[in-house]
Amino acid sequence: MNGAILRLDKFLWHARLARSRSVAARLCLEGKIVVGAAPALKPHHPVRIGDRLTIEHGRWLRRIVIRSLPPRRGGAAAALLCYDEPEPPRLIPAEPWIPLIDEEISETA
Repeated sequence: MNGAILRLDKFLWHARLARSRSVAARLCLEGKIVVGAAPALKPHHPVRIGDRLTIEHGRWLRRIVIRSLPPRRGGAAAALLCYDEPEPPRLIPAEPWIPLIDEEISETA
């Protein structure tokens, strides 16, 4: 199984990193998944054992290393065996709020 490959969207779904394949595909199309150092913009991007993924899901950033390519979607315990997460997920800081109208003008009026 050294040369085994799997579609990125299928891996994300099988490993329970995405709720559905369509959500996994959307993450790819939005540029939220990086394989190695290059963004994976297509859901059919091939992944292999040993690939490093960076996943931006909501406000969380996760970095994982693929350990195995599951043949099907299994339970949560089986999904955890598919990848290593060397560091805990990081919270992505929220962008600062920028007012649309200058507050000084609205206070003087």
